Amino acid sequence: MKKIKIIYYVATGLLTLILLFSVNMYIFKHDMVAKMFTELGYPSYIIYPYAVAKLLGLFAIWNPQFKVLKEWAYSGFFFAFILAFFAHVMMNDGGQMIALAALVLLVISYIFNKKKQQ
Repeated sequence: MKKIKIIYYVATGLLTLILLFSVNMYIFKHDMVAKMFTELGYPSYIIYPYAVAKLLGLFAIWNPQFKVLKEWAYSGFFFAFILAFFAHVMMNDGGQMIALAALVLLVISYIFNKKKQQ
């Protein structure tokens, strides 16, 4: 059981760092991110709500009381990371590996969260 918890906390912690870095970019390097979003055809006004959604998702994942919200957060992050992967591939900016790493960490975190709850 201790091994399961260690893997869960390491994967979730690394995932949290990636997401906090992303939120940091959205807030403090807004112009650069807005340019990337508009080049992909997305409106730039969704950047701040997306940053807030990522923070709320992190809160749900770390809070053990929100079991249903945690499932929704994992689901939302899963689709966001897949879309981010392909967006970075289309932009050809090299960020696809970070999105792929986030996806792998998310899956590990999800699986070991389920094992931890059993």
